[in-house]
Amino acid sequence: MWRVKMHDDHREFARLMERWEGPIRNLCARMTGDLHRGEDLKQETFSRVFEKRKDYEAEGRFSTWLWRIALNVCYDELRRQDRRREFLSQAGEEDREGLFEECAADAPTPDIRAAQLEEGELVRQAVLQLPDIYRSVVVLRHYEDLKLAKIAEILGIPEGTVNSRMAEALARLSRILEPQLDGKPKQISPPNQMHKPMEVFVL
Repeated sequence: MWRVKMHDDHREFARLMERWEGPIRNLCARMTGDLHRGEDLKQETFSRVFEKRKDYEAEGRFSTWLWRIALNVCYDELRRQDRRREFLSQAGEEDREGLFEECAADAPTPDIRAAQLEEGELVRQAVLQLPDIYRSVVVLRHYEDLKLAKIAEILGIPEGTVNSRMAEALARLSRILEPQLDGKPKQISPPNQMHKPMEVFVL
């Protein structure tokens, strides 16, 4: 990244993308709940990285800087989604029908709708219902497998705050999932992979 900053080295930038595009795509997809949008946001993240290359400080870890940029891109997208939903909710029935056609790309495919019947999909949908500040710690810890200290560094908050946000996130997930997992264990396990069901939550 230092060579990208100092010399606009596109070859080194391509190497960075090759190394990090998978994790960043996964982060964006998990934060937004949309694999296709995750791909777009990955591209937007690296575009922003190149635009901000002169702001990079070599004293800090590149990965921390990159995760932070990616999360900000996701937050921007989530705000756009909120505005879109608010606009749709205020539209009349006829207007909504036309707008839903325009937003058809955001609608789940039949494959996704089928997957929603599985516990793993219920968990993923529950994570998407969390406010941004809680969703980010869950995704970074249990999907991206980052240490609490690393998450604190990325988010710019004390590690204790990460712990408290995680505890609140887990409590909210339990409240969301309990009525949907009727007859199954009431506690949930870390969503280490999006397709795996949750059984017992252990930090």
